[in-house]
Amino acid sequence: MKPAIPQKLPLEGLEWELLIPACARANRALARFDGILTHLRNPDLLKTPLTTREAVLSSKIEGTVVTVGEVFRFEAGDTPAQESKRLDIEEIFNYRAALRAAEKELERRPFSLNLILRLHRVLLTSVRGYNKAPGSFRRLQNHIGRPGSTIEDAEFVPPSPDRLMASLSEWEKYYHSDEKDELVQLALVHAQFEFLHPFLDGNGRIGRILIPLFLYNKEILSSPTFYLSEYLEEHREEYISRLRALGTAREAWTEWCLFFLEALAVQADRNAGRVKAILELYDRLKLHILQKSNSKYAIPVLDAMFVQPVFQTGSLLAREGMPQRLVLMRLLSRMVNAGMLRVVVPASGSRGAVYSLHELVTLCDNQPGKKSRGPKDGITVTPLARRGLPNERKK
Repeated sequence: MKPAIPQKLPLEGLEWELLIPACARANRALARFDGILTHLRNPDLLKTPLTTREAVLSSKIEGTVVTVGEVFRFEAGDTPAQESKRLDIEEIFNYRAALRAAEKELERRPFSLNLILRLHRVLLTSVRGYNKAPGSFRRLQNHIGRPGSTIEDAEFVPPSPDRLMASLSEWEKYYHSDEKDELVQLALVHAQFEFLHPFLDGNGRIGRILIPLFLYNKEILSSPTFYLSEYLEEHREEYISRLRALGTAREAWTEWCLFFLEALAVQADRNAGRVKAILELYDRLKLHILQKSNSKYAIPVLDAMFVQPVFQTGSLLAREGMPQRLVLMRLLSRMVNAGMLRVVVPASGSRGAVYSLHELVTLCDNQPGKKSRGPKDGITVTPLARRGLPNERKK
């Protein structure tokens, strides 16, 4: 199979009359979501729950098999027995670090290809793919296919390295340009990045990090707190197949935009529901903890738990504004007795207990108002790599 030839941006031939209704729906949904974000009293309450969930789901598309709860427990010092779990969680830590680094960078300077390189370096530091030129665009031909496939039987061969830099420069220029609708522009920015596949590893995750950055850059959202991986993971096969089709027919780009706009609309409503659920939980727990304790430290301790929902006592004590150990232990004991906290790992010897703000962890792992997702229609859904679908790790 020969390397694909990228379409020029801006793209000609989009069927805008088909896209306009989908654009309107997606823009309305994002406006509703941003209305919630702009009225938050304490946006920091959402950062850890939402960024960790996004990191888990985006990495899951690439084949990791870890829950949000397992990530929080590992962060609290409860290391999983399986080496594969530990490696998966370390990748998720890097993804979350890249999200946070991107937000800080955009506060200081405009979006650029150099920012993409810095995020890629963060993403691949000390994890699988560390030897795949982190922080550098590829100089080799890559390909995508089933595990063990060669370039001859690959399912997709990205553009050749000698075309790559010119295409990336054109892509960056398009990112900063004006389009008829900015959400269609985002659909094309994401798809073209995945089509170019400019890294030897990490392309899918970097491509999904671009989504909230673009929405924030274009002032569609007041904060880069919008994550699409939940929808894309649920529709993983369609997501991948629509991206792959972009190299076969020009009309596939319109179909891709329709899929992406639907994803934005659905996920904006879901994200709004999740934010409301987290804030409602916070308000309920705040009222409960104040009823159980008259301590002036009750609210600062609760805020710290939303930043780190699974923790040991020492990690809370290290935070600014926390009480002395004895006062904190009494407060935690009351919360455990009231059912607000759970002890997930009992104290043993010199090691302290591991506590979990279990309702918040459950909210992060599941969709509000829904039970945990099991197999759909009696079909067991296995990770991407096990099904032999293309993914960026398996070359």
